[in-house]
Amino acid sequence: MPLTYAVGDVHGSLDMLKALIDACRQHADGRALHFAFLGDYIDRGPDSAGTVRFMMRLQDELGDQLIALRGNHEAFVLGLLDGVVPLGIWLRNGGVETLASYGVREACELPRAHLDWMRSLRLSHDDGRRFFVHAGIDPEKPLDAQDEQALLWIREPFLSDRRDYGRLVVHGHTPLETAVPELRSNRLNLDTAAVYGGVLTAAVFDDTQTEPVAYLQASPLKPPRVRIPCVP
Repeated sequence: MPLTYAVGDVHGSLDMLKALIDACRQHADGRALHFAFLGDYIDRGPDSAGTVRFMMRLQDELGDQLIALRGNHEAFVLGLLDGVVPLGIWLRNGGVETLASYGVREACELPRAHLDWMRSLRLSHDDGRRFFVHAGIDPEKPLDAQDEQALLWIREPFLSDRRDYGRLVVHGHTPLETAVPELRSNRLNLDTAAVYGGVLTAAVFDDTQTEPVAYLQASPLKPPRVRIPCVP
């Protein structure tokens, strides 16, 4: 039975990302595995450059077994280069750390291959049970009619909404101070604040149920661990 590992916001936390991917492969124990990354690979953390390089290599290795979604922080830098996001907004939201990790002074000096990779990232992925996205959805619209603004940026009214969307919406974007994934009946938040002293989380899915069968987490100070989810 194939397993899907959905990974929350990375934000340049390369060491945790590497540890988590190793833990996912050990957990799969030879079973077929897929990854769904929820975006925000860059900004705020110590190694955005290394994180993007690692993600590009991992995608080359896994091909269709890896889905990488765009986050609002990738949209920040792309919007800056397209002339629709002011420089100061990006710099105040982690751009300074990203430029430092690349050893450059301006966004236009970032590697073209890395920017092209960011532009190639899709906004959502539907596996028939779960709808994977960076921020969430507009509760007033069907899943197939969502716009980019909602998928990359929304918090409310999505976070408070209780209706059934026909899929479990698996998202990040809103950091959880508890560093514990938030599982509700209609959504799962996997942004466990890795860049704010929390942990990096992967939710494990199989074909037996819609909700996760387990969580894997990596932190800077402890080896990765497995958590069994509670029923919402």
